[in-house]
Amino acid sequence: MDQRRYLELLELDYARMRETATRDLAAAVPSCPGWTTADLLKHVGDTFLHKVETMRRGTWPKPWPPAPDPSGPGAYLDRAMAELRGELTSRKPEEHALTWYDPDQTVGFWARRMALEAVVHRVDAELAAGEPITPIPADLAVDGIDEILVTFLAFASRQWPEDFGDALAGADGRSVSIAAGAKRRLVRLAPSGVEVSTDDTPGEASISGASQDVLLWLWGRADGTALTFDGDPELVKRLRDLLKEAAQ
Repeated sequence: MDQRRYLELLELDYARMRETATRDLAAAVPSCPGWTTADLLKHVGDTFLHKVETMRRGTWPKPWPPAPDPSGPGAYLDRAMAELRGELTSRKPEEHALTWYDPDQTVGFWARRMALEAVVHRVDAELAAGEPITPIPADLAVDGIDEILVTFLAFASRQWPEDFGDALAGADGRSVSIAAGAKRRLVRLAPSGVEVSTDDTPGEASISGASQDVLLWLWGRADGTALTFDGDPELVKRLRDLLKEAAQ
């Protein structure tokens, strides 16, 4: 996916999230226990502005987060999106930008990350409103699966293994095969960290389904009833536990 596509989808999910969440700012967000939709909008606004300031300064902004905006969470999200839009459209995707993911230190990383941040939280807003989930475009869902498995889970489990505790220490090197649409990935869970490859080799457990359903399960936004699970259920549970740490 290119930057233009990420920005197009970011705009759509921002608009849908705002329109849905602002109907009832006190509504509970079931996928984010303890949050209301007001909290959800502030979190997304904080996240957008944090990336804007990071790109502008070339360092992590401190102190953070800023104080609540007196104009309210909807207006705050609008301001944050306007700032993010301006920053991403004024820069080339290959331009250098500080990120937490060592292999990719570019503006393009943040365009991708913010598009995927927006779609997950747009789903949160829809869940809070009790509305059907707007379909996630297949290209974004497939890309999101790669992001959470490679950028979050595999990289983070090797960079910061202490954050994963017993879930990583107890891994035994066996693998989970994940099939989403036509794409397959093999996720090997080892004490030294998670490895992800594009591989048709069967794992000791498997997960398969439509790309949207796989993405939402990986992010803890779906219970997996739309997916097919096979093999060792304890291995799937270990993957689920690792994902909770990687994507919290």
